[in-house]
Amino acid sequence: MAFRRSDERRGTPADLLVVGLGNPGERYARTRHNVGAEVVALLAERHGGRLKAGKERALSDEVRIGQQRVALAFPQTFYNDSGLAVAALVRRHGITDLHHLVVVHDEMDLPVGKLKVKVDGGLAGNNGLKSIKAHLHTADFVRIRIGIGKPPGRQEGVDHVLRPPSKADRAELDVAIAEAADAVEAILAEGPEAAMTRFNQRA
Repeated sequence: MAFRRSDERRGTPADLLVVGLGNPGERYARTRHNVGAEVVALLAERHGGRLKAGKERALSDEVRIGQQRVALAFPQTFYNDSGLAVAALVRRHGITDLHHLVVVHDEMDLPVGKLKVKVDGGLAGNNGLKSIKAHLHTADFVRIRIGIGKPPGRQEGVDHVLRPPSKADRAELDVAIAEAADAVEAILAEGPEAAMTRFNQRA
């Protein structure tokens, strides 16, 4: 999907833009809804970056992975308004092919700790993804979905995603967050289709 580059970009475009979804502030840190943001933070740590506030309403930085430039970002809009930041980040980092945009997010339709790489397709009711589609006018981007499981009993979905996981689930999610960071690196090196083959067949 070609996407018109804005004049806002200065310098060399990024080879990949990775956006981790979540809610800003300490209140939401390490909740299920913020696992995407944790992936971006881990990638910054791995590659010598430091996420900092910018005018795109996100904490962001550019790092080098091998010889390639990778922009990392955690929107500081609330989750359901992620598209506001993502559209600005796409322009800022010169992303013209939205297969070079990777959005990492939690997924209730997957078991806890299960990871899936997906290209295009439905949004499964995820309001953050809906916002991104509304602002980019397409869903033609790559997603890394991290399973957080369905809410137990009669618990509402919003309570499930906004609460910290149990100790056992936290251990599963920590593994999945590291695997999601690995998947980003695989997408950069080999492309999304190869990453799907490698990561989606894991038990």
